[in-house]
Amino acid sequence: MMVKLALRNAMLALMVSTLLGCSSVDYANYSDQASQTEADLSQRLLAQLLAESKQRDAATTSPVAVATLTDLVNVPELQQFITSALANNPSLQQSVVALNMAYAQHGITSASRLPSVDAGFSGSATEDSDDSYTTDITVSWELDLWQKIADSSHAALKDIASSQASLQSAKDLVAANVMRSWLDISLQRQLVAIETQRLAVLENNQALIMARYRVGLGSLEDLDNANTSTASTRATLASYQEQLAQSQRDLTLLTGQWTGEELAANIATKFPAVINPISVLGEQNLGRRPDVKMAFYNIEAESLRTDAAYKAMLPSISLSASLTDMAESPSDALLTGPLWSVLGQLSAPLFQGGLLKSQAELARLTTEQSYWIYQDTLLTAVNEVENSVGQEYSLAKQQQYLTEAQMSAERSFVSYEEKYRQGLVDIFDLLTVQQQTYDIEAQLATTIYNRLVNRIDLGLALGLGVSA
Repeated sequence: MMVKLALRNAMLALMVSTLLGCSSVDYANYSDQASQTEADLSQRLLAQLLAESKQRDAATTSPVAVATLTDLVNVPELQQFITSALANNPSLQQSVVALNMAYAQHGITSASRLPSVDAGFSGSATEDSDDSYTTDITVSWELDLWQKIADSSHAALKDIASSQASLQSAKDLVAANVMRSWLDISLQRQLVAIETQRLAVLENNQALIMARYRVGLGSLEDLDNANTSTASTRATLASYQEQLAQSQRDLTLLTGQWTGEELAANIATKFPAVINPISVLGEQNLGRRPDVKMAFYNIEAESLRTDAAYKAMLPSISLSASLTDMAESPSDALLTGPLWSVLGQLSAPLFQGGLLKSQAELARLTTEQSYWIYQDTLLTAVNEVENSVGQEYSLAKQQQYLTEAQMSAERSFVSYEEKYRQGLVDIFDLLTVQQQTYDIEAQLATTIYNRLVNRIDLGLALGLGVSA
């Protein structure tokens, strides 16, 4: 008898070891591989970019420390809109609800680790018999021998961490969009001001040409050209004014508080200075990006679910205890003289048509899929950093050259204006130089705007965000 019992225990131990071995295949290393890949890529990428950026930014003095995304465009009035957007933006609130749902799901999963208590009360009446009432209380509990329930609970915790990262990503994106809208309003106001000045000059020129034409000193072609330039500038100005109105509406939409009134915001027509060198931003690493965090937590969650799926093939032990009382009246049936019973049950799946095996294989493949999603997210992050840094250097050069061009154009206009007063050039030469000055001024404003927006994109790419 003892030999049979020992043989049976040995076979059970062998079966358990085999199944546990199935639950520790290579998918368990996905999270380690992902973590190592992120560390290697971050180290190589940022070392390369920072080495180049420090050479380019060597002349920059007194860099300002950057801790959050809002430090890139630090305007006190802007912070009010960001605060309002973080509190009221509908898209962001959806992420908040998703996080709360993840907490609720963890509560459902964790409840399986605790005993459950059920109470029942019933009564029956039969003809020619006394009434009977039954009360029972049952306590049941599944022993988590293989940590299957614990794995599911820990997977739910990883889901919470993933939802937290998703919420942080949504917050960062909302703040970035508010900052972009703020800068776009500033740009449109500058462009409206430039076109307004241009239109005033062209209208004066049109009036002058009309007066000269009336006394026979000008040609009809000159008058038509003046009318064409004036009408074209009016069309451009109308377009900029509508773009300004749309930008204001977009900023209102982001705050989640539509009032039906025009946005009243003290937005300056000058951009804040770009003072932070790339080397200050690059002290971050890709592991701080919320989307990278979210993808990593998903790997860990799916790995734990895969463990639980394989452990579902193992035997399970459940215990239950109950108290039952039966009487002829409700008061006497309230467990005054109960009968108790205890039941222990050992069950193991023998044949379910390959269901459990297929579920475990599906869980393993889901883990592998999460790993490749992480790889895709990480490579996308690297690409975004490289593109933003490259764009930063390009826009910095464009800003430098356009600033030099603007200074030259202004000097040229002063020179032509003096020659015009001396009668050495005509009004059309002077206007041509003045129009060139306005064109360069508009190009410079657009380039500075693009550089500031690119700085926001770079901050997001490097994992800078709003305060958690």
